[in-house]
Amino acid sequence: MTEKIITLLGIYLLSCFKFIAGPVMGSAAGYSVIESILITVAGMMTSVILFTLIGSKLKAIFKRNFQGQPRPVFTRRNRQIVHVWRKYGKIGIAFFTPLVLTPIGGTLIMVSFGAKKRHIYLHMLWSACFWAAIFCSSIDQILAFPWLRDLFT
Repeated sequence: MTEKIITLLGIYLLSCFKFIAGPVMGSAAGYSVIESILITVAGMMTSVILFTLIGSKLKAIFKRNFQGQPRPVFTRRNRQIVHVWRKYGKIGIAFFTPLVLTPIGGTLIMVSFGAKKRHIYLHMLWSACFWAAIFCSSIDQILAFPWLRDLFT
C-alpha cells in the first residue's frame, strides 16, 4: 500500500514539472487511464496555481538578483512566444503548454503577459484535461502490444 502511494506521489511531482511524465510513468506503473489522467491533471494544476500566485513576485526576485549582464530581448524563442500570444492569446499558450512548454513555463508566460488568474486557471485546466486524455489513452494503446510492454517494464 505504501509503495503504491509513494509511486503515485512520485508521478504527481513529476507531472508538476514535466507534463508528459504523468502519462508515461502512470502507464508504466500500471495505473489505469483514468488514474493517469487524474494524476497528470492534478500535478499540472498544482504547479499552475502555485506559480500563478507567486509568479510576479518570482519574476521580481529574479530580475533583482540576476540583473548583471543584460540578455538579448529579441531571441528566436521570445519572438515565437510573442507571435503565439498575439495570434492565439491565452488559449494558444495554454494549448501549447503541455506540448512545448512546461506547466511552469506556460504559467509564467501567461502571468508575464498580464492574464487574469481565473483565465489562467480555466485555460490551463481544459488544456491539461485535453492533453492528458490524449496522451494517456495513446500510451495505453501503444503499450497494449505485449512485445512493447516488455520493452518498457
